[in-house]
Amino acid sequence: MTTSPLLTRRSMIAALAATAAFGCPAIAKAKPRIVVVGGGPGGATAARYLCHGSDALDVTLVEANRNYVTPFTSNLYLGGLKNFEALNFGYYGVAASGAKLVFDRVTAIDRGAKQVRLAGGGRLDYDRLILSPGIDFRWNAVPGYSQQAAAVMPHGYQGGEQFQLVKRQLDAVGDGGTIVIIAPPTPYRCPPAPYERASMMANALKTRGVKNVRIVILDYKDHFAMQPLFTDAWERHYPGMVEWQDPTIHGGIKEVDPRTMTVVTDLEQIKATMVNVIPAQIAGQLGRDAGLVDESGFCPVNADSMTSLIDPAIHVIGDSAIGGDFPKSGFAANNEGKLTAMIIRSELAGGRRLPFRFTNHCWSTLAPNDAVKNGARYEPRDGRIVMIDPYTSQLDESAELRAKQAREATGWYAGMTTDIFG
Repeated sequence: MTTSPLLTRRSMIAALAATAAFGCPAIAKAKPRIVVVGGGPGGATAARYLCHGSDALDVTLVEANRNYVTPFTSNLYLGGLKNFEALNFGYYGVAASGAKLVFDRVTAIDRGAKQVRLAGGGRLDYDRLILSPGIDFRWNAVPGYSQQAAAVMPHGYQGGEQFQLVKRQLDAVGDGGTIVIIAPPTPYRCPPAPYERASMMANALKTRGVKNVRIVILDYKDHFAMQPLFTDAWERHYPGMVEWQDPTIHGGIKEVDPRTMTVVTDLEQIKATMVNVIPAQIAGQLGRDAGLVDESGFCPVNADSMTSLIDPAIHVIGDSAIGGDFPKSGFAANNEGKLTAMIIRSELAGGRRLPFRFTNHCWSTLAPNDAVKNGARYEPRDGRIVMIDPYTSQLDESAELRAKQAREATGWYAGMTTDIFG
């Protein structure tokens, strides 16, 4: 008995239809490939949220290190209010969300080929790239300073080793010591951080009973975030210990000398016990090497999507991005990661898209049980991200409210790191 050609064709058509219905790999449509570079608050959040409730996207997170040390709340470690281990997070939760993890260093981004090249020799093709490379420093911004000098005069602004070096040097300061903090020009990561750091250094020294210590903040700015709140706290908690100098006072920072631990300004030459230099900042190396920066040194982005103004296949999030009033902070990067994931899911996987809006809140610890905060909402307007409804703590707040805000900060950190890392 023979089978008719017509029946054979019908059988084949039916078989192909059934195969398509059940997603046979031979003819299934490939998932859009999303590569996320950088496993900080922006990148890790984006990777997790791209995978939320769906496997419609092929998501890969590339990160050079197997654990992340949070810069936010690291000042509490310096102040003796937090253990270093509490700042460390791994990527198990990101993997559990469904994202692939590649622990390797990115050597290049080939925008033409839409490809990420790795130090280990691997290459990752992408349909969309999320770049979250963090900050880098203008090493020559402070005369006499360099990347090598950071081993003696640490910046303590990224990387666990730097935080630990600042802590060791602080713990070695004795009676009559002098600490110099050089605060950077804007824009930079976490505007209140240098001043919270001075507060926490003072707290650690006060707790140890160290006497007659001078903490000098040499600033490139003529004012700083929440200045009245900090200066009030220094007078209340650490009288005579913390001294802030703007350019009209110090007259300019002429030189730092790591060999002699000396800082020279127009006002004086300071022989210091320790020097914490926080240099001017720019976008991370990958953003610069990929040609995604403008004259500011940061990566300009569209206000309603965080897509690069230079390459629409790339979203730049976190501290490397610039495009309006939004701050450079872990809270902002986390928000940007979630919103960018929403946009990509809506465009490539049929997900829901909501307006691009976010908030930022920042707590600064002045002393144990004394914390202040500021924040605002942000949304796109006329091509820029603009700040709406800003608020800040007031000078006349009660001790009970300040203690409550300190507890809020602890709760925020726990919730934020869970949202980022799982």
